[in-house]
Amino acid sequence: MPYASFASMPCALGRPAALLGERWTLLLLRQVFLGTRRFEDFQTAMEISRSVLTDRLNVLLQEGVLKRVPYQEDGRTRHEYRLTEKGRDLYPVLMALRTWGEKWMAPEEEESFHLHHRDCGGGVRAKVECTDCGAELTARDVQVTARQ
Repeated sequence: MPYASFASMPCALGRPAALLGERWTLLLLRQVFLGTRRFEDFQTAMEISRSVLTDRLNVLLQEGVLKRVPYQEDGRTRHEYRLTEKGRDLYPVLMALRTWGEKWMAPEEEESFHLHHRDCGGGVRAKVECTDCGAELTARDVQVTARQ
């Protein structure tokens, strides 16, 4: 199946995969969540070409994940990139990927930063839970049924 056709799949995982599946997109979102907002700062932090960065930013703008916000610098109006509500809702997705990556793909000595809860200092992890009782769930705890 061609990659582009994922975007039109009647699947709640296929459509996001079409948007987020390109490697630079996830790394770009990581940078936004770390506080990077300006084009030149993305380019420096990620060592990404201008054309690829422009393309990825435009896709995230078109999809409503990011928005452009004007600011003044040296008397010129420029733009920075900020997360929308749709973009902020991707935080648990990135945290789940980070948690998995830390466990299975990155030795602890390679970690470049740690995440901590601002209020208490505790660690951060992604969690899947039942919407009714709050129980933490694994794949074995979930039953799949057809949509009615």
